Amino acid sequence: MYDPLRLSESIEKIISKEVNGKVYRKYYRFRPARFYGGIASADCVGCNLRCLYCWSNDLAREGKIGKFYPPEEVSEGLTNIARKFNFRQLRITGNEPTLSKRHLIQVLEDIPSDFTFILETNGILLGNDEDYVKELKKFSNLHVRVSLKGCTEEEFSRLTGATPESFQLQLKALDFCVAHDISCHPAVLVDLVKEKNLEILRKRLKEIDERLAEDLEFENLIPYPHVVERLKQASFRII
Repeated sequence: MYDPLRLSESIEKIISKEVNGKVYRKYYRFRPARFYGGIASADCVGCNLRCLYCWSNDLAREGKIGKFYPPEEVSEGLTNIARKFNFRQLRITGNEPTLSKRHLIQVLEDIPSDFTFILETNGILLGNDEDYVKELKKFSNLHVRVSLKGCTEEEFSRLTGATPESFQLQLKALDFCVAHDISCHPAVLVDLVKEKNLEILRKRLKEIDERLAEDLEFENLIPYPHVVERLKQASFRII
């Protein structure tokens, strides 16, 4: 097992660098996407989890591909795509956007307020640093979507290979967002979790805020060949 916080530190050294006060981060493409009814997407590299079902390949997760972009090029690229396709929503996706905190903040500072930025995150870093969440509060056009990796500590560890207790950081991220009045909702992949554990998760979400349980989003597995192979190697049966 590994500690996602320690992995965050090592991956961040690979995927980001500072040049004249600006923090550059690695991305491998910018594109329109159909999700959320249409959204401009920047695919970043580097993640602090190693989920079995992740559609991102190992090279991208480890930060071994991509090109460094300054924050203003990321925000400009996203808004140009959104305007071209008449989208009102933007996101950084593909891996973990909260890695390289200063880069993300600098990107958000350049996003026009009439666009909604959806922060797709596993919540590990937000749950470990309430000050990070406080900094996000100043962006009124931000919505945080926390992708929960399982419903319990045990499922989280089996799906990610990380220490079980790290699952609590995911829930803490939602707790901090609610506490600081940041728009948010949780999501969970239903194909690889047990039904009884969904009820446990709903109860834990209600303890934070009843709306989180009501707004719980269900994701479905995308059976890319490399995903299926990972699951087979882990002897994981799709429920």
